[in-house]
Amino acid sequence: MHQGYPPDLSQLQAVMNAIEIACSSIQIHVNPAAAEATILSLCQSPRPYQACQFILENSLVANARFQAAAAIRDAAIREWVFLTDDEKKSLISFCLCFVMQHANSPEGYVQVKVSSVAAQLIKRGWLDFSAVEKEGFLSQVKQAVIGSHGLDVQFRGINVLESLVSEFSPSTSSAMGLPREFHEQCRASLEKDYLKTFYCWAQDAALSVTNKIMESNSAVPEVNVCSAAMRLMLQILNWDFQHNKNAKGGKNGIDVYSAEVRYEGARRSDCVLVQPGPSWRDVLIISGHIGWLLSLYGALRKKFSCEGYWLDCPIAVSAQKLIVQFCSLTGTIFPSDNGQMQDQHLLQLLSGIIQWVSPPDAIAKAIECGKSESEMLDGCRALLAIATITTPLVFDRLLKSISPFGTLSLLSALTCEVVKVYMANFTEEETWSWVARDILLDTWTALLMQADNTGQNSHLPPEGVNAAANLFALIVESELKVASASAFTDESESEFLQASITGMDERLSSYGLIARAAIDVTIPLLTRLFSERFARLHEGRGTKDPTETLEELYSLLLLTGHILADEGEGEMPLVPNAIQTHFVDSMEIDKHPIIVLSSSIIRFAEQSLDPEMRASVFSPRLMEAVIWFIARWSCTYLMPPEETTSSSDHRPHLQPQYSRKAWLTFFGEDNQGKLVLDIIVRISKATLVSYPGEKDLQALTCYQLLHGLVRRKSICVHLVSLGSWHDLANAFANERTLFSLNAAHQRSVAQTLTLSASGMRNSEASNQYVRDLMGYMTAYLLEMSGKSDIKNVAQQPDVILSVSCLLERLRGAASASEPRTQKAIYEMGSSVMNPILILLEVYKHESAVVYLLLKFVVDWVDGQIIYLEAQETAVVVNFCMRLLQLYSSQNIGKISLSLSSSLLSEAETEKYKDLRALLQLLSNLCSKDLVDFSSDSSEAQGTNISQVVFLGLHIVTPLISLDLLKYPKLCHDYFSLLSHMLEVYPEMVAQLNAEAFGHVLGTLDFGLHNQDTEVVDMCLRALKALASYHYKETGAGKVGLGSQATIYTEPDGKLQDGILSRFLRLLLQLLLFEDVSTDLISASADALLPLILCEQGLYQSLGKELIERQANPTFRSSWCEFQGSKTHGKSENKVSNSTSGRHMKCNDGGGDV
Repeated sequence: MHQGYPPDLSQLQAVMNAIEIACSSIQIHVNPAAAEATILSLCQSPRPYQACQFILENSLVANARFQAAAAIRDAAIREWVFLTDDEKKSLISFCLCFVMQHANSPEGYVQVKVSSVAAQLIKRGWLDFSAVEKEGFLSQVKQAVIGSHGLDVQFRGINVLESLVSEFSPSTSSAMGLPREFHEQCRASLEKDYLKTFYCWAQDAALSVTNKIMESNSAVPEVNVCSAAMRLMLQILNWDFQHNKNAKGGKNGIDVYSAEVRYEGARRSDCVLVQPGPSWRDVLIISGHIGWLLSLYGALRKKFSCEGYWLDCPIAVSAQKLIVQFCSLTGTIFPSDNGQMQDQHLLQLLSGIIQWVSPPDAIAKAIECGKSESEMLDGCRALLAIATITTPLVFDRLLKSISPFGTLSLLSALTCEVVKVYMANFTEEETWSWVARDILLDTWTALLMQADNTGQNSHLPPEGVNAAANLFALIVESELKVASASAFTDESESEFLQASITGMDERLSSYGLIARAAIDVTIPLLTRLFSERFARLHEGRGTKDPTETLEELYSLLLLTGHILADEGEGEMPLVPNAIQTHFVDSMEIDKHPIIVLSSSIIRFAEQSLDPEMRASVFSPRLMEAVIWFIARWSCTYLMPPEETTSSSDHRPHLQPQYSRKAWLTFFGEDNQGKLVLDIIVRISKATLVSYPGEKDLQALTCYQLLHGLVRRKSICVHLVSLGSWHDLANAFANERTLFSLNAAHQRSVAQTLTLSASGMRNSEASNQYVRDLMGYMTAYLLEMSGKSDIKNVAQQPDVILSVSCLLERLRGAASASEPRTQKAIYEMGSSVMNPILILLEVYKHESAVVYLLLKFVVDWVDGQIIYLEAQETAVVVNFCMRLLQLYSSQNIGKISLSLSSSLLSEAETEKYKDLRALLQLLSNLCSKDLVDFSSDSSEAQGTNISQVVFLGLHIVTPLISLDLLKYPKLCHDYFSLLSHMLEVYPEMVAQLNAEAFGHVLGTLDFGLHNQDTEVVDMCLRALKALASYHYKETGAGKVGLGSQATIYTEPDGKLQDGILSRFLRLLLQLLLFEDVSTDLISASADALLPLILCEQGLYQSLGKELIERQANPTFRSSWCEFQGSKTHGKSENKVSNSTSGRHMKCNDGGGDV
C-alpha cells in the first residue's frame, strides 16, 4: 500500500516519537498549540496509514495510539474514493484484528476508538461492498461475540457491534460529508438484513455466560460480557424502526409519545415505542427470551438482595433498562388476535416488575433508609411505557388476573405514596421522589389524555375513577400544605415555592387530567374548599393574618383553572369533554356544579373592586392567580359562540342537551354573560391602576385577559357598549392614570382598545372610535413639535417620559391595523410625519426615544402599505426616505473606537436595534410589490418600490459595520432583504453606481464566509439569481449586468475580476479547500451552474491550474477525469453533478484557486 510516509523503519519510529511527545505535551500543558499542530499534521497528511498502524502496534503511549486511530479514520474518509478495494478492506481488517488481539488491554478507550473507526469504515463502504465482503467482516465479529476466543475478545466483539449500530443509526452517526440519502440507505440495509442477527448474537452471548454468573458468589468477568450484551440488545430495541413505520399498533387517536417523534434532549419520562414488525416476533416474543430475562434478573436480585449496592451494578442496571424497554413493545410484532398476545406479554413483564414498586409504602421506606431508588424509578418508567401503548381499561385489567386490585389502583397508591414522601421531605433539590412523581404524573397523562380528547372518560373502570378521586384529594391536600408552609417562608429561601404560573403548567395539567377523570367528585370538592377559605377570610378579617389562606387560594385558583379549561394557544378552547358529559342530573341551571364553582370564584374576584378589600385581601400575588384564572376561564365559558356549545362535537350522544344549554344560557350574552364581562373589565382597570409597579400582574392583564377578550368579535360588540370599557378607554386617552404602566404594557393596552373597534356597528363608527382614542396623542406630538423652544423643552425628564409613552401607544394602535380601521390609523400616522422627523432630530442623542420613533414608523408602514393608493404610497415612501437620510446623517461615524469597551458595546447594541428597525422598514416597503389591495398602481405616481428599497439599502449599508453584522438577528435581516432584492430585481444591480455596487460585493463576500448556514444560503441564492439573469440577458443579446459583471480590462491594461468571475473563484475556493456544510450542497450547486455558464473560460483555466498543482499521480488522474466530465456540454445535470464530488477536498495542503 502506498504511504504518505516512507516505509523506512527509522522514519516510522520518528513519526511515532513525535506523536508521543505531542500527546505528552498536551497532557502536561507544555506548548499545547505546537503539540496539536503535530497531531493535526498526521491527520491531514496524505495516506498516513502505515505510520498510524505502526504507532498502534508499537507505541506505549495510549493517547498516541488513540490519535493514530483517529488519523486513520480522517484520512480514510477523506481519501475513500481514491483507495483501491483491497486497501479499503485491509484497513477495516486491521482495525478489527487490532481490537481482538488487544482485547485485554487496560486502556479500553483505545479499543473503543478503534472499534468506532472500524464501524465507520464499514459504513463508508457499505453500499459498495458485496454481500460476501460484508459477511467476511462480520464473521470475524461473530466469532468474537459468541465467545470462540475468550471473554475479553467476546466483550470487545460486542463493543464493535455497539459501534456499528450507533454508526448506522442516523441520529448517532458520524459526519462523513455525504448526502443524507447515503445514511438512510445504510440504515435501511442494516435494519433489513442484519439488525435482528446482531440481536440474536447478543442474546446468545448473554446466555453463554448466565450459568457462570449464577454459580458464582462474587463478581466474575462474565458479568461484563452479560452487561455489554444486554446493553447492545437495549440499543437495538431503541432503533428507530422504519421498515414497519406505517403499521398501526398500540393506541389510536392522539398519542403524546408518538414513536414518529424523537425529541432532542428528551425528558427523563419520555417513552420511545418499540415497533420492529412481525419478523421479530420469533426472537422477542415466541422464543421465551423475555421469560429468561425476567428469571435471570429475579434470581440475581434474590441472590444479592443483602448487598444494597447491587441494584446499581452494571448488570442490574442493564437488565432493568432492557425490561423497561420491552414494556414499550407494540405494533405488528403482535398478531391480530384482539390484543391477546400483547396482553400476555405485558402481564408477564408486569408480574416481574410489580415487586419493584409494591407495596409502595414498604418500597419508599426502604429507599428512605438507604436502598437504591434505581429499581423503583425503572418500575415507574415501566408503568409509563405500558400506559403509553394501552387504553385505561386494558391497563387496569392487566394486574387483576394476578392480584385483587387493578393496575390503576396500584398506580394511584404508588403516586400517593410518592407524593407523601415528596411533601414530607420537601426541598428545592431534585430528589428521587421528585423524579418518581414526574414519571407517574406522565403515566396518568398518557392514560387520560386520549380519554380527555375523545370524551370517553366514562370508559374508565369504576375502580379507576375511585383511584383518581383518592389521588386528587391527596394532591389537593399536599398542594395546600405546601402553600400554607410557604406563606411565612423568607422570600430568599422560597424561590421554588414562589414559582411562576407558567413554570407549574406541566404539573398542573397532569393534575387537571386526574381531576377530570373523577369530575363528579373533584368539582364538589373544590367548591367546598373554596367556600371554606372564603368564609375563613371574612371571619378572620381584621383579626387574623390572612397570608396562609391567600396562598391556599392562589394554589386552588391555578389548579381549578387547569381543570375547568384548556390552554387556547391562539384558538378558542372548547369546554373539556369530561365536563360536557357529566352532571346531567342537575335540575336547576344555577345549581350546576361548574356554574356554582365558577360563579363563586367570580364573586370573590369582584370583591377586589372594593378598595378596602383590595388593600387587606387581594395581594398582587393573589391577583395574578385571579387574573390568570379569569383569562383562561373566559376564553372557554364567557359568551361562547352557539356552534361551539351546540355542535362542537359530532357525537351528540357525548353531549347531553341539558349540559350544553347550561353553558349557553347562563354565561351567554342573553343571561349573565354581559354582567360577568362588565365585572371582568372593571377588575382589569383596577389591576392596571391600583397595582403600580406590579409588572407580572399587569402583563397577565394586558396580554392574556384583555387580548383574549378582543380576539373574539362577538365579545367586542358587547365590550364597546359597556360603560366600564368606555371608562377604561377614556382613562387611557385623556387621563394620566395609566402612564404608570411600563412601555410594553401601554403599547398592549393601545392595541387592545384599537382592536375592540371591530365591535362598532359600521366602518365609519370604528374609524371614529380610533380617532377619539388616539386624538390626544397625535395632538400632543403636533403641539410639542411646533414649539419654538422645543430643543430645551424636549430634554426635560417628564417630557421625555410623555413622548416615549405616547410613541408606544401610537405603535400599539398601528400594530392593530385592520381593514375596518385602516383609514383612521393611516390618518393617525400621516398627521405625525413631520413631528416624527422633528423629534428624530431633537432626540438624536436619546437612543431610547430614537428607537421608539423608528419602531412606530416600522409598525405603521407594515400595517398600512398594502392598502395605500398611489398618491398615499408616494407620500409614505417620501417620508421613509427622509427618515432614512436624516438618521444616516446623524449616525455616520458616530461609534468611536476611542470609547471604552463597555461604552462601545452599549453604543453598538443601540445601533444594532436601530438598524434592525430600518431594515424591517425597507422589508415592509417591499411587501407593496408582493401584496397590493389598492385600486391603482403605485407606479402611476412614479413610485418604483425596488428603486426606493435599493436607495434605502444604499443609505443604510454604510451604517452597518462588520462588527454589527456579528449580531445574528441584524445579520439575518440584512441578508434576507439583500437576497430578496437581488433575486427579485437583479436588473437593478446594473443601475447601481460604483459605490453602491461595491457595497453589494463586499456584503455578499462577507455573507458567504458567515458561520450561519442560513445567511450563506441566502447569499448563494442571490448569486444564482444574478448569474442566471446575466446569462439569460446576454444570451438574448442584451447587456445583462453590464461591464462590471465579468472580467474587464482597466485603462492601465490590468485585468480586473467582475462580480461573476470574482464569485466563481470564491465559490470554488470554498467548495474545494474549506469546510462547507452539507446543508449547503444544493444551494452551492444551484449558484455554481450559472456562474460556470457565464465564465466558462475562467472555469476551464482554474481547473487546469488545479490539476497541475496536484503532486499525487492518483489524485491528478482523478481530477483530470473529473474536469473532463464536467466541461463536456452545458447541461445543468452535469454541472450540478460536479458539486456532488465536493466531499473530495484537495489534499495538497490547501491554497487559493
